[in-house]
Amino acid sequence: MNTASAPTTDETSLSARETVKALGAYVRPHRWAVALGLLCALAGAAGGLAQPLATKALMDRLATGETIAAILIALTALVLLGTAVEAFGAYVLERTAESVVLAARRTLVGRLLRLRIAEWERVAPGDLMSRVTSDTTLLRAVSTQAVVSAASGAVTLVAAIVMMAFLDVVLLGVTLGVVVLVGGAVALMMPRIARATERAQEAVGEISVALERVFGAFRTVKASGAEEREAARVEAAAQRAWRHGVKSAKWECLAGSADELAVQLAFLAVLAVGGARVASGEIPVSTLIAFLLYLFYLIEPVSKLVDAVSSYQEGAAALSRIAQVERLAAEPAARQEGALPRQGTAVQGPASVCFEDVSFRYGRGLPYTHQQVSFEVPGTGMTAFVGPSGAGKSTVFALIERFHETTGGRVLVDGTDVRDWPLAELRSAIGYVEQDAPVLAGTLRENLLFAAPGASDDSVREVLARTKLDTLVERLPHGLDTPVGHRGSKLSGGERQRIAIARALLRKPRLLLLDEATSQLDAVNELALREVIAEVARATTVLVVAHRLSTVTGADRIVVMDAGRVRAVGTHEELVTEDPLYAQLAATQLLAPAR
Repeated sequence: MNTASAPTTDETSLSARETVKALGAYVRPHRWAVALGLLCALAGAAGGLAQPLATKALMDRLATGETIAAILIALTALVLLGTAVEAFGAYVLERTAESVVLAARRTLVGRLLRLRIAEWERVAPGDLMSRVTSDTTLLRAVSTQAVVSAASGAVTLVAAIVMMAFLDVVLLGVTLGVVVLVGGAVALMMPRIARATERAQEAVGEISVALERVFGAFRTVKASGAEEREAARVEAAAQRAWRHGVKSAKWECLAGSADELAVQLAFLAVLAVGGARVASGEIPVSTLIAFLLYLFYLIEPVSKLVDAVSSYQEGAAALSRIAQVERLAAEPAARQEGALPRQGTAVQGPASVCFEDVSFRYGRGLPYTHQQVSFEVPGTGMTAFVGPSGAGKSTVFALIERFHETTGGRVLVDGTDVRDWPLAELRSAIGYVEQDAPVLAGTLRENLLFAAPGASDDSVREVLARTKLDTLVERLPHGLDTPVGHRGSKLSGGERQRIAIARALLRKPRLLLLDEATSQLDAVNELALREVIAEVARATTVLVVAHRLSTVTGADRIVVMDAGRVRAVGTHEELVTEDPLYAQLAATQLLAPAR
């Protein structure tokens, strides 16, 4: 079970170069769509740039008494055409942005499902989920709109400045002086936006963590009367998200208003200087009006640039959090390592298992869970692992499945180190029933077929009968297609265990691992399943971890573990007389006389 209460991913932020590189990786597959959106934005901007010149020409014609019908028609056509082209370009960019978000989510989900168990155990699932749902959403703006806005805004700004220089260099100098002054102030705000956005996203992750904690133990929360306390915990995270969100919004609003402030100040300065130049006869009034139109036209490209930088700061925070997930250690994908059977290896029949001086601990500084553990399990038969809690029994299964790597020694399956097996091939040979027998949301049929999606209806019926689930299916309103609820909430503990066992049996494994698989069964069903397991063990290698020794007294061999070591191996009869710890366990459960 994941007990992490807070994310412990690498919190190092990306540098500006790394951010641009990561952003480029998402945008590159859609570069032609982004280019089309940019082309449409530039075409619309070109129409806007022509309007002040057309206005100047119209005023000059009015002054000379010439007709203005053609110019009015041209101006109307420019407005309509520019609007249509920009609308089409905006749609292309929005569609592309959604595609970028989809690709990011697909990549992240694939990465998360391949995380090594050690990483999953130390990172809060709620935070990981928020990175898939919330952080990827921020890519929508930065991946396309910000790129196009920056490019089109820069080009349009330069073009407008050229046209303004063509009209009057003095007035251009006045305008640029004001814009540069305000732009410097805006540049100082951008790092604050980035920091506030990243903190807000982290707080959103904390909300997901808190909710995942509550819903993961919902009955316990209610039974403990802890609703108010847990609500306060979630609200505290929501308050942090609100504070950082408000802070980010404050700086974004200031930055967003700066472009209008710059134009307004420039307008006043140009009006004063330009009015003086018109009064002195240095420029005609039509030139001043055209220049002022260009000045107001600057609002759009400057606003685009400010928005692009703001979106970049938000996107940089999201990219940084996404990159933290990508730095987590993951297992290789099946297509990367190859899932074909190894040449010369038998892939049929029961598997053998051997531990050779295996040492293991769950992390640096933690005590060893296994210390020079050695035992051998030949093909077929049932081998049971017993011992006090914390002896390292379940860890045996984790190492066989390669959920964790050994610290020392070797784990062999069919005489080959598990590290030399392709993971997909290794795990396809194993049926595994976990200690808490998880059942997934969905129908009963989906749960049964989860590990063997190609199993036939006959195989399903056979397994249902063997695990005594056929009567349950008959009771359910929709039979196998009845939803079982979140984590099997509509089922009893014993029913969940039987479903987990049936799911493993449907896979027809060569090696069956049962971790406390009958701990929640009543005596009748336990006896029935013991008979099923004994039958399976005649054709398959079965390893069982059990605290209830009644489950394993008939095992072919029993491995007694204590404090991470193997202290004895033998049958029930042998161990009762030869091993004091086993004899004590048996006597406690009334399976042998006290010694």
